[in-house]
Amino acid sequence: MEREIVGLSSMATRSILAEVCGSIRLTHGIEVRFESAGGVEIARRVREGAEADLVVLAAGALAALEGQGHLVAGTARPLWISQVVAAVPAGAPVPELDSESDLRAALLSAKTIAYSTGPSGTALVDLISRMTLTDTLADRLVQAPPGVPAGSLLSSGHADLAFQQHSELMDLPGVVVAGPLPGDTAISSTFSAGVLATSTAPGPAREVLDLLGSDAASRTARARGMRTPEDSPTGDTVTGTA
Repeated sequence: MEREIVGLSSMATRSILAEVCGSIRLTHGIEVRFESAGGVEIARRVREGAEADLVVLAAGALAALEGQGHLVAGTARPLWISQVVAAVPAGAPVPELDSESDLRAALLSAKTIAYSTGPSGTALVDLISRMTLTDTLADRLVQAPPGVPAGSLLSSGHADLAFQQHSELMDLPGVVVAGPLPGDTAISSTFSAGVLATSTAPGPAREVLDLLGSDAASRTARARGMRTPEDSPTGDTVTGTA
């Protein structure tokens, strides 16, 4: 029997990968397991020679690892796109997000704004700068620790507005998703996968990589708040950092 295929991933894709791996196990008889942590932490582990077969990260982080020789050449491929959404604590008024003016009002009315260490956080800070609100909101921004959902700061009472990937916020208890960012302020992150150069089973790892890009996996991703590159509309900001 072939050995278990082990992957590393950022937190944004954890729930999707868990479900997809279960389906792969049942349908194809391949044992697959992903270990998830903050994207910065996963990238560090890969650079330090982590023993694993696959990695799923934001596209920019994966491209950097590929350029440094940490992936098997030619295996990197985009999988899913995650939209950044705003969320509030359960029971709080849910802000309208139909326009940039609505988003500006929500930001200005929040006492504490949580954001992540991942690509959504970087993009949000850039967006706030473009909206010329950096100085106004500087004392209200709180970055969640690596691997900790920004939404958890809502349920714990440490923030009253949070921004993060939809997949990381949609099932958090005590959190209500207000919706995606409107119009030109929309932010999305592409998540890509590749076979690690340290893999001792690159053939089976490639097989699993193909299954991650299958229609069945895409259906799971859509149910978990993501979309595929083929689904992606034009016009939103697509980020790809760690």
